[in-house]
Amino acid sequence: MELIGRAALAGAILALTVPASAQTPTSANWPDKPVRVIVAFGAGGTLDTLARIVSQKLSEMWGQQVLVENRAGAGGNIGAAQAAQAAPDGYTLHFGAQTLAVNVTIQPHKGFDPVRDFEPVVFVGTAQDVLMVPPQFPAKTVQELIDIAKKQPGELNYASAGPGSSGHLATVLFSELTGVKLQHVPYNSLSQGVMDIMSGRISVWIVTLGGHLGNITSGKVRALAVSGASRAQQLPDIPNFKEIGVPFVAETSWYGILAPKGTPPAIVEKVNRDVNAVLALPDVKARGATLGYRFVGGPPERLGALLKNEIVKWAEIADKASLAKR
Repeated sequence: MELIGRAALAGAILALTVPASAQTPTSANWPDKPVRVIVAFGAGGTLDTLARIVSQKLSEMWGQQVLVENRAGAGGNIGAAQAAQAAPDGYTLHFGAQTLAVNVTIQPHKGFDPVRDFEPVVFVGTAQDVLMVPPQFPAKTVQELIDIAKKQPGELNYASAGPGSSGHLATVLFSELTGVKLQHVPYNSLSQGVMDIMSGRISVWIVTLGGHLGNITSGKVRALAVSGASRAQQLPDIPNFKEIGVPFVAETSWYGILAPKGTPPAIVEKVNRDVNAVLALPDVKARGATLGYRFVGGPPERLGALLKNEIVKWAEIADKASLAKR
């Protein structure tokens, strides 16, 4: 008993003599080892590209590796669950997307809740969507596409990267706003989807602009409209939906950084501050504009409010489209 008592006393004294910074991560000594950023989708996509742009700049800023890990599957749920269940020490972050809000309704995951199990860190930005059709498709405008679709309800098909993906949701929203009925064709391979819309096997695709700009400018696909409050810098001749009377204004694709619930506030504040600085860098802003990103930034509360509002928004749309799972 005496030995145990002495050991306990020695441990208590040691704890008191070790600097607080060595016991609990703070913004002063963090990071002192590599940080991993979990992306819940495969490499090469719009989300992954943005995560790597930001992570590279943070690596340079912090003097530590910031490593992107792709954990794809279940519409983003697998990677998000792994991030939510990680130790809340700041060394695991989640570069998440709108699927965090959508999956609550469309394909809920019992392992985590995006509001309960994450600390919002920073709202990174959005990506413009573009409505594309095959080059041989008869519609040259969105209104012509709507007219054709209404004459052939359910006969025109549209591509997406799967249920709950930004393209799926954007097309569901477009259909609700315009009163058309389109047939969903999800793809596991985006490259196959690109080939099919080029050949005409797919009639419509609403997708984030950045990864398809080359096919649009080369004439391999035809762009009819873009989302957002203004035209795309890269496609100045293509109208936005607002101009043509379709209230499809806000981008459906958004991106933010989150941390496991309980991550020290000092670390959350540091990551928020440094990511905001990264988004303001001239070379990052220029590259973002080229790829169709719209950077937002701001305090953690902005991302937290967005997530909650998006959960409500997409739950309503999913109910109307009979996509909700109870």
